Amino acid sequence: MGAAFPHTIPIFAGFWFLGITYGVYMKVSGFSFWYPMLMSLTIFGGSLEFVAVSLLLGAFAPLQTLVVTLMLQARHLFYGIAMLDKFKGTGWKKVYLIFGMCDESFSINCSVEAPEGVDRGWFMFFVTLFNQLYWVTGATLGGVLGSLITFNTEGLDFAMTAMFVVIFLDQWRKEQHHAASLIGLGASLICLLLFGAEGFLLPTMACILALLTLLRRPMEREGEST
Repeated sequence: MGAAFPHTIPIFAGFWFLGITYGVYMKVSGFSFWYPMLMSLTIFGGSLEFVAVSLLLGAFAPLQTLVVTLMLQARHLFYGIAMLDKFKGTGWKKVYLIFGMCDESFSINCSVEAPEGVDRGWFMFFVTLFNQLYWVTGATLGGVLGSLITFNTEGLDFAMTAMFVVIFLDQWRKEQHHAASLIGLGASLICLLLFGAEGFLLPTMACILALLTLLRRPMEREGEST
């Protein structure tokens, strides 16, 4: 526990801020505080939880909800593949490690080795547990504080959008070639113009997936040539 905690301190600041924002957003959208508390415990996917607010308030559309969920969280398939060797030999802890693997926990557990004398399984377990506790407590606190909010909260849901913009810019900065990012931007703009703001999400994701699949080999060759 003591070895894992220092690695999660930077996550604490981000998760608490976003978690509180999410909890307040749920409350001002008409949900009781236990909604963000239970959703953060069971879903534990920040982007999906923000999107779930509009899905819960919208018309009943189970197929669209399933597709949106799969699209938003599909990256976890690749996280799981990357962690197959890491999770070997962790026993019953493996079940929770799989469930609680978010972007931040994956980043720490994938790149940081447990200190000498510390069990690898317990180290990854507590990294994952601490990160989820930060999110759950932040979301619950936000749901409680939401009832005390008296100022205008319009635009509060933009917090997740702002986070994605920051992630995109950070990824852009790290890329040697920006082909994949430009494909995402181009497909989003074209689908937005064709389908409008209410219906462009699914076509955009489908276009990006198709284009990246078709252009994978040329992009890989370009990366190898540099």
